Amino acid sequence: MTAPESGSAREKRSTMDLVRIALLAILAFGLVGTEIELVLLEHTDGVWQIVPIAAIVSALLVVVWHVARRNAASVRALQALMWVFILSGAIGSVLHFNGNVAYERDSDPSLSGTALYRGALSGSTPTLAPGTMIQLGLIGLVFAFRHPSLKRSLPHEPPTDRKVT
Repeated sequence: MTAPESGSAREKRSTMDLVRIALLAILAFGLVGTEIELVLLEHTDGVWQIVPIAAIVSALLVVVWHVARRNAASVRALQALMWVFILSGAIGSVLHFNGNVAYERDSDPSLSGTALYRGALSGSTPTLAPGTMIQLGLIGLVFAFRHPSLKRSLPHEPPTDRKVT
């Protein structure tokens, strides 16, 4: 038999529920906004530019799935996608930077060193824009961290919200 939940434990769980709801709403808002921006910018030139668009669509579908089912599978799928977001953001930053370096070298072949890198960082393709994917990935991972659905899915632990007799 489990001990009844204390008032502070119930309050703590309620606060965490609200934090999770807020994180999921922030994630969904960020996903929709970023997707709209990428589509409006016609970020569709080749596979590497389509990756973030496809990842965002996938994440939105998983968020809807999670809202509908609230199960461990949806949380695990979201976690996996959020790692894809982080990797995609890192690769995107490198691709943006390298594209800007090439552009700067074409514009002024005499550029090198600090001047070249400064120009690349402030070039026409925003080098740090893919960092948005990293931020969204981190928000999703924080949402999923120690998610209650994951605890219920462990075979060796009884569900925490039921009395065991």
